[in-house]
Amino acid sequence: MNRKDIEAVKALCSGQEVPSGRISPSLEGRLRSEYLVSAITHGSRVAYKALYPDALAEAFASELTLSSIGDGSASDDCTRADLVAAVGDSKALTVRSCPGFPVNSYEPIPAVLDGRELLVDPGEGCFLFISDWQRFTIPPEVIVVGVENMENFRKASAMRYLFESLCAPILFASRYPQSGDLVRWLQTVPNRYLHFGDLDLAGIHIYLTEFYQFLGDRASYYIPFDADERLSAGSRARYDTQLPRFKNMTVTDPRVQYLVDLIHKHHRGYDQEGYIRILREWLA
Repeated sequence: MNRKDIEAVKALCSGQEVPSGRISPSLEGRLRSEYLVSAITHGSRVAYKALYPDALAEAFASELTLSSIGDGSASDDCTRADLVAAVGDSKALTVRSCPGFPVNSYEPIPAVLDGRELLVDPGEGCFLFISDWQRFTIPPEVIVVGVENMENFRKASAMRYLFESLCAPILFASRYPQSGDLVRWLQTVPNRYLHFGDLDLAGIHIYLTEFYQFLGDRASYYIPFDADERLSAGSRARYDTQLPRFKNMTVTDPRVQYLVDLIHKHHRGYDQEGYIRILREWLA
């Protein structure tokens, strides 16, 4: 990794926005493939910001440490990963300390982890983290629902009404902390995948490029029954911000074209958290 990229990574780890022009194509590809950054548009310009700076620092621990040793600057701008590396454990330089992904459910889901039976039934206020995901399996009839927003993911029971019509057990999964472990696991199991993201162009782009591209028609995008109504009251600023980047997006899954057309019809986007708030109103 060249010096320019190392400086860009350090800036990202410190929480700064970094313009795409300061990042090489190879680094940009790595950051996006590992889901370590989010893209932020400023008119026609694109910048990146770390979603989880600690996870980013660990992912680049080796390069950052070698850079600090090489230029003698390890005293002031060391990341947490640099300090871990300093204890002399070489594994910290090459292995992510927290691989895997979290799962949740509003009903007990039987599973097998490393040959042992496991019941996914976290209960209110908690969820499970599957670290040894290569040895994690669930019954084939279970539908995996990928939830983009962590507030929605944490409150699985508050979304039960959305998915009961599927008439199948539901396992909620999240791709956070940012990594490709979730989609890699999905490629090894036969289960259907349903992506529940924001009703906006960016959410559809995530689905198309990070899930549908690898899972094909076994994956689908969840379009709520009232998407048209919700979008009519959505955010115009969200749409205007995303449009320059995604207006020419290729919709490789024709099943989501309806949602894309709705978004363009209303010139708005809608956050999935709204589906928690309406349920609270019903329960009040």
